[in-house]
Amino acid sequence: MHNLKNDLLLRALRGETVERPPVWMMRQAGRYLPDYMKLRAKYDFFTRVETPELACEITLQPIDQIGVDAAIIFSDILVIPQAMGLEVLLEENKGPLLPKVVATQADVDALITTDVADRLHYVMEALTLTKQELNGRVPLIGFAGAPWTILCYMVEGKGSKSWDKAKQFCFTQPELAHSLLQKITDVTIQYLNAQVKAGADLVQVFDSWSGMLSPADFRTYALPYLQQIVDGVKGAPVILFPKGSWYALPDLTSTGCAGIGIDWCIEPALARQMTNNSITLQGNFDPARLLAPIPEIQRSVKEMIMAFGPQRYIANLGHGITPNVPVDHAKAFVDAVKGFSL
Repeated sequence: MHNLKNDLLLRALRGETVERPPVWMMRQAGRYLPDYMKLRAKYDFFTRVETPELACEITLQPIDQIGVDAAIIFSDILVIPQAMGLEVLLEENKGPLLPKVVATQADVDALITTDVADRLHYVMEALTLTKQELNGRVPLIGFAGAPWTILCYMVEGKGSKSWDKAKQFCFTQPELAHSLLQKITDVTIQYLNAQVKAGADLVQVFDSWSGMLSPADFRTYALPYLQQIVDGVKGAPVILFPKGSWYALPDLTSTGCAGIGIDWCIEPALARQMTNNSITLQGNFDPARLLAPIPEIQRSVKEMIMAFGPQRYIANLGHGITPNVPVDHAKAFVDAVKGFSL
């Protein structure tokens, strides 16, 4: 293991006292960076994901250019459906497309659940290479999509505003839905453990669409599987990010995860109250606010840190950075956190 020169993120997750909050940004490796656009013009999306040298280069760009306190491996949550035998197409600016969706028991039975680490060897190679290149500068984050969110894509076949088909699938065939969620969960645990072995210092689970579920349905279709992942990942802290599911904060706190990511639709004080001040929270700057003038970003960041309190806190966005954010605005966000003092 490389000794970390900057272990702020890991210390914040352990609840140790830090001199300032750590900062990173979801989707920091990507489409707002001119150097990323150059690679995007040359290589299609899955080539970028499946070529360890490219994934590594992209992962390192925000470390060098923006100065964040952590690297997150460049990949995609939809490598899991791919590993399970479903075709995933990605058109630039169009979003993902899964031509063959999961609809029946036979479809669920046909999914592959073994040898995930081998099938996704390129992610492990990218992690190991990136870990070497980072040489201890900052921690490296691995990630996966949460089972509910992966089910959404597998059943719906593409992005959706309301995920009606995914919900209909769960509500009309609950047993089948649970068997699919269980398969995704088993594969995801294997995958995350392989990432930790390959060099990830921590992992984050993105439940991008859990906010589409009612509190009762969240407890049925999302929470039990997030719990299994927290229990099943060994040797690294787990951050859960169920976007929009602020109502579930008490339940999420008792999963034993190391941190919870939240979006901008809940006030920091309420999030602290609902988590009993007992867990590290991550978030929750609205990415659209990065389009505001820089002095305003600086002011808002300070307000955000004060509202959460600088301990047991990771400064981040409440969702991924959008492509239209100027690089100097992203940097201003990071610098504002790094310059924080009481």
